[in-house]
Formats: sequence, structure tokens, C-alpha cells
Amino acid sequence: MRIGLFAALLNDKPLDEVLDFYQAEGLQAIELGGGAYPGAAHLDLSTLIKDSAARNDLKAKVEDHGLIISAISCHGNPIHPDLRIAKEHHEAFRRSVELAALLGVKTVNGFSGCPGDHAGAKNPNWVTCAWPDEYRDILDYQWNEVAIPYWTEQNAFLDEHDVNFGIEMHPGFIVYNNDTLLRLRSAAGNRIGANFDPSHLWWQGIDPLLAVRQLCEAGAVFHVHAKDAVIDPVNSGHNGNLDTKSYGDHRGRAWQFRSVGYGHGAEWWKTFVSDLRRFGYDFVLSIEHEDGLMSAREGLRKAISVLREAVIQEEAGPMFWARD
Repeated sequence: MRIGLFAALLNDKPLDEVLDFYQAEGLQAIELGGGAYPGAAHLDLSTLIKDSAARNDLKAKVEDHGLIISAISCHGNPIHPDLRIAKEHHEAFRRSVELAALLGVKTVNGFSGCPGDHAGAKNPNWVTCAWPDEYRDILDYQWNEVAIPYWTEQNAFLDEHDVNFGIEMHPGFIVYNNDTLLRLRSAAGNRIGANFDPSHLWWQGIDPLLAVRQLCEAGAVFHVHAKDAVIDPVNSGHNGNLDTKSYGDHRGRAWQFRSVGYGHGAEWWKTFVSDLRRFGYDFVLSIEHEDGLMSAREGLRKAISVLREAVIQEEAGPMFWARD
């Protein structure tokens, strides 16, 4: 198991400086943004796709710093009802897949996207209840007329390039839990799987240990994000966990993203790493820092410390004494 970092945290820094930072912090993998919401601050995709020398230079820089590229991440909404946004995010997704294939990177990460509630809609409509009945009509439109046809076509494109798509199960999009991920995978194809991020699951009432076991057993975990979350019992007790308050409202929100170890302790992360290995995932834990209560550098170092303890514990394994 390797410890990495999603480089979107350092979008304001040039790639050379980012790679030096990774090396200094003892990281082993880098996840690079390919466009859409996280941007592509460290990749000129058009040039890299066309120019083998530029790709070789990128690979050499990464390898010289003792790193691998774990994934290219293009978190967007290619089925957005605004066709301008959909086109931009679709093209970023396709370029990310093309570049990943050329670099030998096996996974592109992103979101499932969310359509509107009908063909003429202007904004996405995330449905979270089954009644009144018109909500089920919306879901039928979103899945059967938009999402499944789109992702079936993209699954074929992924297959042509020998690349997998790791969907981050995220509220606000049609894939936000195991059921919806496995539904899309079953309908569109096995190149669709998960970039498993436990932080979005806790506040939905999902047990990430049970969820990751089910997805690993289905062969559907392609990449893992390491990000924590904590629920405020008072605010949650008053209003539940569906919270539209600003992420900066640290006192008022029902839940918040935290650095690894600050929502769930080191013992939980040790169990998580153990379960990933038990059920077939032994690749990269890519830290995604979104903790508003500590600086990026502080949060990253805390996360690395917790994950290193979990990974080293696993790598050491049990000790068996020889018998006479």
C-alpha cells in the first residue's frame, strides 16, 4: 500500500515545486487533476496527448522523485443539463482517459454527474426521496434516458483505452452510495467502479467498512481517497445531516470534513487498510485535504502520520515464531 496525495491541494504551485514537496514529505504517489472542477493546473493535456517527448519528461520527473501517478482526476458533470458545461466536462473526461492510457495510468477518477429533471432543464436535480411520485419519474428519466446511455458509451471508450473510471460516490450526483454505483456498473459495464472516499459516506449514515467490503468483493474498487469526516452530535440532533450551510460555518454545520485521524482515530484507519487488503485492494491511499480547521501543510502531515502507522502495521504483518 502506498500513500499519495491529490495534487489539487497545490494547484497554486508549479509541478516541479509540487514534486519536490511530495518527495520531502515522503509521499509515494501523486494524483493529478485532468480538468473540470479540480482543474488541470499541473497538466497540459493537449500537449501531453500529442507529444511523446513531453510525456516522457513528465514520467521521468515523477519517477525521479520516487513517485507513481496513481490516477488522473477529472471530477465533473458530463451529463449536466447545461450543454456548455456538459460538453466541457465530457471533453475533459475523454482527454483524461486518452492521457492516462498513454502514460500507462490505469484509473481516471471523477463523478457520475447528475442531469436535470427533464430534457429542457437548466440545472441538475438530485432526487433523495421516492414520493411524491413525480420524483420517481425524474429518476427514471435521469437513469434510463441520460446516465445509462452516456456511461455505456463511455465504458466502451474506457475499454478501448484499457482504463478504468473510479466514481467518487458523492451526494448531489446520481451515484452517491453502493446501490447506485453498482446499478450504474451493472448497466454500463465493468470499466465503471469506485474511487472510494469514506468521508462522503459517514454523514449519509453508511458504514464505510461494510461498503468497501461489498465493492471490493464485486471487483469495483479502483482507487481510494483518504479523507475523514466528523458529525457534530448537537447540530445533527437538531437538524439531521442534510446540510446546505457553508463549509466554513464550523460551528453551525451538522458535519465537516476533517484530516485523516481527526474524525475517526488511527485504529479505524488501521482496520480500513486491513480490510482493503483482505478484500483485494493494495494500491494507493490518496489523501484529499479539505479540513477547514487546519492548514494544508499541517493537515497533510497529520494524515500522513496516521496512514503511515496503518500501512506499516499492515506491511509488518503477524510474526510467527519457529517451533522446535
